[in-house]
Parts: sequence; C-alpha cells; structure tokens
Amino acid sequence: MSDINPRRAHELGMGRSISRRDFFDGVAMAAGVAALGAVGGCGPSSGEPGVIGTPDLEVPADVKFPPTLTGLQGNTPQALSVPHALRDDRFWEYAGTPEFTGENYDLVVVGGGISGVAAAFEWLRLNQGARILILDNHDEIGGHARRNEFNPKGRQGPLIGYGGSQSIEAPSVWTPEGKTLLQQLGVEVKKFDKYFDQKLYERFKMYDSVMCDRETFATERLIKYTPGLKAEEWVAQLPIAEQARKDLLRLYKSPPDWFPGLSQAEKERKLAGLTYSRFLLEVCKVHPDVERFLRTQSSDEWAYSTEAFGAIDAWGSAEEWEYPGLQNLGLDTGKPSRFNSPSMIKEWDADDPYIYHFPEGNQALVRMMVGRMIPGFASSVDMDGITTASFDYGKLDQRGNQVRFRLSSPVVMAHNDGAPETATTATVGYFDGHQIKTVRAGAVVMACWNMVIPYLVTSLPPEQKVALHQAVKMPLLYAMVQLRNWEAWQRVGVHHTRWTGAYWCVSELDYPVSMPGYECPKDPSQPINVHMIATPCRSAMGPADGAIAGRHELIKTDFSFMEYSIRDQLARLLGPGGFDPAEDIEAITVNRWGHGYAPEYCRPWNAFYPEGPFPAETARRKHGRITIANSDSIPAAYADAAVTAAYRAVAELSK
Repeated sequence: MSDINPRRAHELGMGRSISRRDFFDGVAMAAGVAALGAVGGCGPSSGEPGVIGTPDLEVPADVKFPPTLTGLQGNTPQALSVPHALRDDRFWEYAGTPEFTGENYDLVVVGGGISGVAAAFEWLRLNQGARILILDNHDEIGGHARRNEFNPKGRQGPLIGYGGSQSIEAPSVWTPEGKTLLQQLGVEVKKFDKYFDQKLYERFKMYDSVMCDRETFATERLIKYTPGLKAEEWVAQLPIAEQARKDLLRLYKSPPDWFPGLSQAEKERKLAGLTYSRFLLEVCKVHPDVERFLRTQSSDEWAYSTEAFGAIDAWGSAEEWEYPGLQNLGLDTGKPSRFNSPSMIKEWDADDPYIYHFPEGNQALVRMMVGRMIPGFASSVDMDGITTASFDYGKLDQRGNQVRFRLSSPVVMAHNDGAPETATTATVGYFDGHQIKTVRAGAVVMACWNMVIPYLVTSLPPEQKVALHQAVKMPLLYAMVQLRNWEAWQRVGVHHTRWTGAYWCVSELDYPVSMPGYECPKDPSQPINVHMIATPCRSAMGPADGAIAGRHELIKTDFSFMEYSIRDQLARLLGPGGFDPAEDIEAITVNRWGHGYAPEYCRPWNAFYPEGPFPAETARRKHGRITIANSDSIPAAYADAAVTAAYRAVAELSK
C-alpha cells in the first residue's frame, strides 16, 4: 500500500511546503517505551501555562495546541507504542520500578474519550467534592472525538473541522443517558435547524455523486445524481458491462420476490445468513460489475464494505435506493427484523435529518464537560460559545485541581488493593515518558478499548479476558484537507463523492454549519475543508478478521502514501474543474484510528445475535473497585452509547 509514482508525485505537489508532518510508522520503537519521553507537551511534566487556540495570543513555542497539528494524528506511533509493547509482552522488561506519586483520588478514569470524560462528569455531579484524575495515551482530550483546525490566509479566524466522532446522530432516539447529558450541557439540537445550511451546495448546483474509479473499472467516470435524473439515465453512463446495466436497472426498478413461497420469518432468516454482496451474486445472480459498483455503499457508515455488510441490514436501511433489489420481498417495512443490528432497530422510526453537528464534531461535548470540571480550561462552556472559545491546556493537570486531565500518559496497570471482593481502593500505573508512576483510587473506570484491558487488569477472570478480546474495533482514516477555495468543486458540480474502489472511499466538502461567531465557507472563492474517509478493513474476511488484517496493513502505511493518494484522487475528481493539487491544497491532517468504530453485533457474523448471550455482558463485569465503560461495552459506535456506558459504570461503583 505504498506505491508512489515519483513523476506523478511531483505533478501533484508532493514537494510543496504545506502544513503537514511526514511520519513513517513503526510501533516496534527502540526499546518499546523510551521513545515516549518527548511526546505531547501537554502532560504532567509540561507545566507550561498559556492560553492557546486563539491566533491573537502569544503562545510559548514549546506549547502545542493539538487541533492545529497537521500530518498524522490520532492513533500515532507515539500514542500506540506502550499499548503495543504491553500486547507484545515487551514492556515490563524495560519498564523499571513503579514510583508512587503520593496522589490519592476518589476516581481515576482510564481513557479520555467521550465515555471517560462523561464518567468523570457524572461522578462529579453525584460527588461534588470528589477528586478525579483522567489518564489518556493521546496528546489531546476526547479520544476519537478530535478537532482539526487550520488558519488559511484571507480568512478571519480559524477554519475548524472534525477528526473523528462526527455528529449527534438521530438525537430523537438517543439513549436516556445521552439525552440527559445534552440537557445538562445546554445543547439544544433544534438550534442546528438554523446553524446548519441544508441548501448551501444545492444553491450552487452541486450534488451527490459516485466515481467509478480506475481501481474498479477499465474506464474511470464520474456520475452525478442531479435532480430529476432517472435511473435509466445515470445507469446508462456507468462504465460497466451491458448485462450489468440490465441487472442493475432490474434491481432498482422491478426486482422480484427472490424467496417466493417462504414466510416472512423464513425470508428474514435467509437474509440474516447473507452479506449484501453475496445476496447480489448468489441470489440475484447479477453480473459481477453490479456488485463492484455497489460495494462501497456501506463503507462510510460501517467502516466495511458490502462484502461484510449484512443483507438484512441492507434491507432495513433508511435509504432504500442505496441497496437495491430488496424492496419487493413482501416484508413488513413498518417494523425492523429481530435480526437487524441494534442501531438500526433503535433508529427505525427516527426521521432526524443529519444536521446535528458542531464544526469540530463531538469534541464540542467533551470540551464543554472538561471546561465545567476544570476552571480556566475554556473561556466558554456553552453550546453557542464552545467552538470559538480559547483553551488553556496548561490548566488541565495543575496541582490543586479537583479534576485533573493527564495527557500522553498511557496506563500500564490497574489492580485492586487486595481481593476484589473486599478491596476499598485500587492502584493505577501509567508511563510518563520516563518511568512508571502510580496513583491510588477509591474507584477506577476503564474507559479505554476493551481489547487492551486484559493487559492492564491482569487479575480479571479468564472468561472475562476472552470476552474483552472479542471487541475488535474497525480501522478508520478521517482526513481533513484544507483547500484555498472550492471553485473546482462548483465547476464539476459535486459536493460529495463515493469512490467504488480507490483508497479513500469518500471525498466531500465539509458540512456547512455556522455557530455564533463562526461562519462556515459560503462562497466558492473562500478556503474550505474537505473530508475524506478510508476504511482499511479487508471486508471479505468479515468485520473482526478483516479489521485485524486491515489494521496490520494500515500500521505499515506511511503518511507519504496517504498524502499522495489524497492528492491523486482529488486531482482525478476535480481536474476537469481546474483543480491543481500543487496549488490548491494548503494543509493536510490525517486522523488515523487503527482502533476506530466499536462494531455492534450483526448478522451474518454473530450467530448468537439476537438471542444471546452477548460477550459484552461478560466483558463489562465489575471487578472489585474497577469497572468498565467505553462504547465497546454496549457495543455501538455512537456518542450516546459511550455516555450510557459511562453512566452505567458510575452507577456500579456507587452501589
């Protein structure tokens, strides 16, 4: 995954100086742990106060504002080196003797993502005098909820994007805990009806599209879904075999009942045993070009293609046209199948538009919580002020704070002080870049990935460790590409493109959302962010095995290839509109989430679903003064799931 044509690279502007950092990966770093010594600049040893995040303030040169870092971010080698050394059984050989810091807390939270911060926030609500420590291995708060920020010339104020957790999806059916948190933070989702300009791109005659790319077909061609375009018209443009066109039109226009004579329950069970790709090829017996054309339809939302996406969930998808061929099976569309995945069942009757989105995504929620818990961190903590607030990372871990947030501090152990049944305290150890430090806690919430917990809490029962290891997260890349303008997009007439087989499966202009004091780009002459998505899962192997294989490949993929492929695909898409990547790309940030989406239970891969028993129930069992949060413990890759897990963990420790 590193083929770069030197001549093509020069044409694409690879040699041009832009905001980026070129990283070559390699998690087997020297002695495994010593390389972390200089990571972060925001951890306990930085000790440098200073408000950062606003361009008009003086910022010490050695204090970094994480959102403005470009190049490779997220699960970087620095963030992963200690967890991977623990996994590979090579950490303790070099770790040295733990040293007690003398710190005692009522609660220690392991993991500073949405779930971990929500756990701290809820604990503090219930115990107003509590002392809390949040530990995280990354250089930024929020975990997968990450903010990307650029400062293009000619724009007043920064241009803000999201590097992970995107939106408050379907808030009408959020969990009770999620709704409670939004209410506590004063987030009024109805405001997005005004803040999110749903017609902006339409006014410029820019539409959805699909690129039948050269990675999939002999001829590369862009198909635009313009208003009023009939299926016969756009299918005729596809660079596929003539038989494939006939088969595809049949799927869209007049598919038969593929399972005549079977009852509804029998049809649902048939679909539950198939992926959508297998349904197309084995049941519909379509030309292979049809399956290749539709393969990436699910990649954006599920982080795997239709080779892994279940046919029963394809049937249940809200946008029927995305997965044609299933509409005439005679199934009751008024209710979900019991075989549908949990999130699909939950959102079955929801009709929320996809507009509930801060410019920085759900890191806004994290910043509102942290700002309320740590005085002085944020200049504003409400919905209308959080996006434009200034942030003082020097306040996160100050001595005397009731709540402290310690970045670049990967946890390496957590154990009860005594037998789990009788323990009243626990000890947590983390690596500070030089040695292991320990703190004592009255309670511990493990809000990190399930799969890493057995390496940290080694006293867990064997069956619980096995269950924790079954939560295999989906790898994901979110790139934010800052362009000097979006005139080429307007000329081409698109704002969103699905690719059928290229490295990045989605290229889209950022969501047009403005907040008080923050204006989204509203004219094509203005700088803008482009969001790109890559899903490395080898889907034909299934979600879990495919995620592992894709993650192994991802860890060997250096940033230079990611940049090259971004430039190449944007040039192919927008070249007819006059786009020049060497001139038009001004900054690139790639947020690598090797451990991204928490996969929920689904057919055909989880035979125990929906009857159970479910591994997550075993995995999240309380262990003395240690309990488990995070979205893996639900499991579901949504912000409200992370909040629900946090509230449950706090309630367990409060009994």
